[in-house]
Amino acid sequence: MKRLLCIVSSMDRGGAETFLMKVYRSLDRSKYQMDFCVFKPKEGFYDAEIKKMGGKIFVLPPKSKNPFKTFWRILKLVKKEKYLSVLRTSQQSLATLDLLAAKLGGAKKLIYRSSNANITGGIMMRIINTIFSFLPKIIPNVKLAPSTESAVFVFGKRQVKNGKVTILPNGLDYNKFKFNEGVRDKIRKELHFNNNTIYGHIGRFNVQKNHSFLLDIFSEIYKKDPNARLILIGEGELEQEVKAKIKKLNLENVVLLLGVKENANEYYMAMDYMIFPSFFEGMPNVVIEAQAAGLKCTLSDTITKEADLTGLLTYMGINNSSKEWANQILNNLDYKRKSYEKEFLNKGYIISKNIQIYINKFF
Repeated sequence: MKRLLCIVSSMDRGGAETFLMKVYRSLDRSKYQMDFCVFKPKEGFYDAEIKKMGGKIFVLPPKSKNPFKTFWRILKLVKKEKYLSVLRTSQQSLATLDLLAAKLGGAKKLIYRSSNANITGGIMMRIINTIFSFLPKIIPNVKLAPSTESAVFVFGKRQVKNGKVTILPNGLDYNKFKFNEGVRDKIRKELHFNNNTIYGHIGRFNVQKNHSFLLDIFSEIYKKDPNARLILIGEGELEQEVKAKIKKLNLENVVLLLGVKENANEYYMAMDYMIFPSFFEGMPNVVIEAQAAGLKCTLSDTITKEADLTGLLTYMGINNSSKEWANQILNNLDYKRKSYEKEFLNKGYIISKNIQIYINKFF
């Protein structure tokens, strides 16, 4: 059996982690196995499922406490478990040192997958990332990214232009997201929003996702349409700030925070429109999944145009006013849900059809 060690911060419901789980579920696990090395002792969203499928989870101390100790522990782990393939998913240049540790531990295939097109953090974080930007260019021997923008951010324009980076689509199980009227009605009844226009967002409550502006946009929509409702799915460090903003805008009765949902695919079907004003993204899984459900979305023009697989996306300037965003969205509501399976198939976004590509790159 061939085994891959994936090094990630934690196996929570982030975009990069969700992508890895989609690949994992699609593998013939009598031939291929994925294990995970994480840096957070708290149980991750996917931990139970990983263990159920036969995967191992190794918890190591975070580099912020003792980077040399973490480096040594990765080296020893790879050597002890005899991993030949190791994947690191991140957008931070220093994360590539984990692959160097893996190489010293005996790994032959060093895979770095860029997961974003920018980083959060202050000026010092950006300076450090820039100083060590040479590391992802020289340490990995397999370089992957979900979009051109995320590839350029981590590996540089020259490597992308020279074909040294593979753009690997964030494929999905299309049938899981295909629009279903019965599921839509069920979720809307559970929410008690049967006759409302439901706007939605799925994403971690952090700076990147720009929830404050999202609430400003919805506030403008609600002023013009009192029938409007907003559902927010996710969790994160800025959740209390989001709640405070909802209270400040007097939206407590029309905005629902639903936490993390295992059946997030069903909530896409319940929504009438998605608002996605992120400051940056690599290739947003949420936007891909929304399109699979036939859901229209307005998103920031900072996000890659490669995300538009169906024509359902409308890009708006991140610096445009919340009123302009609201007007654009309200003028875009009249549409009918339909299947986009052909578009997903043609663009390589159905995971079962291109699992062999992932196997070749990962194993």
